[in-house]
Amino acid sequence: MDPHVGHVRIFDTTLRDGEQAPGCTMTLEEKLEVARQLARLNVDIIEAGFPAASPGDWAAVHEIAREVGTPNGPVIAALARANRDDIEKAWAAIQPAAKKRIHTFMSTSDIHLEHQFRKTRAQALEIIHEMVTFARSLCEDVEFSPMDAGRSDRDFLREAVAVAVAAGATTLNIPDTVGYLTPDEYGAMIKDLAENVPGIEHCILSTHCHDDLGVAVANSLAGVRGGARQVECTINGIGERAGNASLEEVVMAIHTRGQFYGVRTQINTRELARSSRLVSSFIGVPVPPNKAIVGANAFAHESGIHQDGVLKYRQTYEIMSAETVGLDGNELVLGKHSGRHAFRTKLKAMGVELESEEEFQHLFERFKDLCDRKKRVDDRDIEALVTGELQHTPQIYTLDHVQYSSGLGMIPTATVRLIGPDGQPRVDSDQGTGPVDAIYKAINRVIQRPSELIEFSINAITEGLDAVAEVTVRIREQGVPSREEQSEKIGASTSTTAVLTGRRVAQQIFSGYGVHTDTIVAAAHAYMAALNKMLAARQERIKAEAVAYAAGYASDPGGLPVDLFGGSTLG
Repeated sequence: MDPHVGHVRIFDTTLRDGEQAPGCTMTLEEKLEVARQLARLNVDIIEAGFPAASPGDWAAVHEIAREVGTPNGPVIAALARANRDDIEKAWAAIQPAAKKRIHTFMSTSDIHLEHQFRKTRAQALEIIHEMVTFARSLCEDVEFSPMDAGRSDRDFLREAVAVAVAAGATTLNIPDTVGYLTPDEYGAMIKDLAENVPGIEHCILSTHCHDDLGVAVANSLAGVRGGARQVECTINGIGERAGNASLEEVVMAIHTRGQFYGVRTQINTRELARSSRLVSSFIGVPVPPNKAIVGANAFAHESGIHQDGVLKYRQTYEIMSAETVGLDGNELVLGKHSGRHAFRTKLKAMGVELESEEEFQHLFERFKDLCDRKKRVDDRDIEALVTGELQHTPQIYTLDHVQYSSGLGMIPTATVRLIGPDGQPRVDSDQGTGPVDAIYKAINRVIQRPSELIEFSINAITEGLDAVAEVTVRIREQGVPSREEQSEKIGASTSTTAVLTGRRVAQQIFSGYGVHTDTIVAAAHAYMAALNKMLAARQERIKAEAVAYAAGYASDPGGLPVDLFGGSTLG
């Protein structure tokens, strides 16, 4: 357990592994906002991204390093495959950060080496030694991960980790990349490495677990029991396939059962709920009500027996308090008679940081509008309002007016007025199967960029007939070539790396979030947010492809290597 007894570092990979999940794409401004929140949460390390994936990813990592990587802030890490080009790009991207880390990886399982890398074990060891040594020559803080460690031969895994230690790795992350192991197996693997790899006592052992069998958090905690002093996790457990270990669950398990685990984290737990909601709103993936720690039902009691016990003494049925994870509100009740000072005080108490007085004024006006529609506004309404109004969604088109008519025996009809990128209004109308369908068709007539609606969800923020509705939509751009079409275009004889070129483009899903007391208007705002993201991504893609072509990333502007392992890096 020595030399790191007591402190478990929280390595957040929401912006890297989390964002790789289909539909979890974030804009640069959204990534920055999440990084700022992670700093408020007080995570130890932020894995800001995979700089070699694309010029856009490089720019996001660089900007996060510049703004969030302050001397008092978290370590900023960048992922790199075990090759010089990736490592150099990662090192360049994190330069502005006061505390930097290069995270490089190489598979060690026979199934990966044989079928994906076409390498022998001896060749893998040589690559690990050479690339970790190279990374350490640039950066004092180097993390190495033997990808698919969970299915690797144990003797070879020990050998690979020993090579990385000898080459200068300071953190050894042991990923259960496909979520294969049980807690007993994973904990034993960590303990075995801690006891049998020469020199590892001077390094930090880390966990990185996926939730394919639903045990990512349990495996991570078993790893801590086995000697790991860093846990890699994501907000809300987002990530490849079934996701990663959930940060809030890992943190609160250690917080609540500190005596059992004998360790602590430095996380500001009161920021957990806000972090969860922020990420959820950006990626358009609602938090299930029964989600541990941050779900709507996490501190709710309906059973009479439970209610009786909680009313008499909360600890009869609660092992932690809602206040601990930031779900409490103060006694300041706001309504239509509340002034700017009261509203500003409430925002400050909720941890909301505004960039300008103009932003506050806009939010205050929307708050007063909400108060005219509701008798009482509580913290949940304000939080939804802040999330909906202050999204960093590119405003290429702005929804200026929406009008709809619908009812039994009527043909649903809608008219919309959008302000275009040139500042000029555009008006159009259409009919649909319902008011939302009619509005979306009218919007599409204005924008004329085909998209496919793949998910639509509505949730009431609060109780009652005057509840604020939040709507989340997810869309996919039509006309983007499928992966099969892309492969045919590139050529069957091309390498796997090239065939997967454009995968993120072909499968990219854009989410939008809207809040309003009128559910139909909330749906319109959500759709506009998703469309603006899609249009902005198209513009960024064109620019990135041109940059990539000029910089030698691609042989032609239409082919940009994005995720060279098809989204499977460490997961």
